[in-house]
Amino acid sequence: MEKVAVFPGSFDPITKGHESIIKRASLLFDKIVVAIGVNSSKKYMFSLEQRIRFCEATFNESNISIDTYEGLTIDYCTNIGARYLLRGLRTSADFEYESGIAQMNKAMKSETDTIFMLTPPELSAISSTIVRDILKNGGDVSQFVPSGIKL
Repeated sequence: MEKVAVFPGSFDPITKGHESIIKRASLLFDKIVVAIGVNSSKKYMFSLEQRIRFCEATFNESNISIDTYEGLTIDYCTNIGARYLLRGLRTSADFEYESGIAQMNKAMKSETDTIFMLTPPELSAISSTIVRDILKNGGDVSQFVPSGIKL
């Protein structure tokens, strides 16, 4: 059975932290789907098309694909046959938040496991929220986003 993992997120924008987790995980799974969530009630800085392009520009590994989805992430995993959810952890606060979601997902779909990977220390301060704030204020974010992305 193929080991398929989903790495869900808004990727508004994708960061070097996301890139690190996904590339390292690509060595552990047969396939990773970078799943860009679509939430019509959420206001994004970048359009869905831009976020897709950012992700496509970041990954050229044959076992990493980009997709979009709406609704519950756990349902998306079931629909594409993924047994693993991949999540990155930057801080202990991330663990507290993500472990609650993982437990709820496990309760809804017991066959799906959440795998946590730690962000490297040098990337742990980077978040999409901070990158957006820097951009809104005219700052240079090139050191925080993958090299293929020009913002």
